[in-house]
Amino acid sequence: MGNDNRMALSDKAVDYLEGQIPELAAIATRQAYWQTLASGNSVLVTENGQIVEVKPDGTRTAIKALEKPKSISQKHFRIPKHD
Repeated sequence: MGNDNRMALSDKAVDYLEGQIPELAAIATRQAYWQTLASGNSVLVTENGQIVEVKPDGTRTAIKALEKPKSISQKHFRIPKHD
């Protein structure tokens, strides 16, 4: 297939880059939140066990009460194979 010019990353480099994912995801989520409001649209968030609509003017309206999260004690799961 010709020359492959991609660089191989060390395990340490991959671990470092993977460690950045949560922070980058949080930044992207925050940016999307504010961009959505700035464009005149509302966003849905969870607050105090409810889904809340946040409008560009800052008003908040409770949309739905959420059920309490279920606790999962099982630590290992089996993923079935696909044929």
